[in-house]
Amino acid sequence: MLNALLSLALAAAPCSAELVVLGTSQDAGTPQIGHPEDPAWRNPALRATAASLALIDHATGKRYLFDATPDLREQLQWLDTHDPAKGRGLGIDGIFLTHAHIGHYAGLMFLGRESAGSQGIPVYAMPRMAKFLTNNGPWGQLVALGNIALKPLSEGTPATLESGIAVIPYAVPHRDEYSETVGLMVAGTTARALYLPDIDSWELWESRMHIRIEDMIARADMAYIDATFFDDSELPPAVAAKVPHPRITTSMARFAALPAAVRARIRFIHLNHTNPARFADSPARARIAAAGFGVAEPGERFCLSKG
Repeated sequence: MLNALLSLALAAAPCSAELVVLGTSQDAGTPQIGHPEDPAWRNPALRATAASLALIDHATGKRYLFDATPDLREQLQWLDTHDPAKGRGLGIDGIFLTHAHIGHYAGLMFLGRESAGSQGIPVYAMPRMAKFLTNNGPWGQLVALGNIALKPLSEGTPATLESGIAVIPYAVPHRDEYSETVGLMVAGTTARALYLPDIDSWELWESRMHIRIEDMIARADMAYIDATFFDDSELPPAVAAKVPHPRITTSMARFAALPAAVRARIRFIHLNHTNPARFADSPARARIAAAGFGVAEPGERFCLSKG
């Protein structure tokens, strides 16, 4: 009886910290450069910004970003409209970077002297990522001028924010030309969410780093995972071999045996402009829904802490 009353109280409690989806597309956004045939050029409703999440800590008034995309201006404007900053300036209290591919860090350029001229915005980065930013222009200027303040991340070690929220990085196999790549587990006081927009394959993660994606999903209450391509038909084989993301069809087959409640936690994100699942009325989207999974939508929210 006591547990039931506690569950009811938690359900009724207001959300004190939540994640908000800011973007769902692959790094270069949708529509992409060089594709004038894309209907999104003519229909703004079909456009999508690069994959990113925001953490809104209502208890402290702080706002954090997960990845700094080339669409940062538009995404921050949307955030200012729906969850206005409490203080002065940009209202970015920290940025967590997953890796050094353009859709995940290039938005830092807007923090420099040519644009916002920010001061001391904390940027949480793994060691190679931090070294890359420090030693390569124009990013090194952001560090030298104090526009950003690099904060170290360490594999498996929580970075604890105010209100008890923790962000835990987990290294994943990916094309690591300039930095390592991580997925992030964001742990609130009542729920957890996994943000993993880029990985080469679930099998490599298991064989190289001894982490099973099923175990990570089981530990989370929501999982935003790599869905760059729907299947192998989107790219020529020679090109596809160079960008070995897990296909949505492959992921759905692998996860098919999971309980329905667990499958419902999975939200596919980071969709390439070739991915038919980007269209809400597509057979691909219907197939995803019929299998018990979801596709992330801009503006959707997930509560991490209540009370």
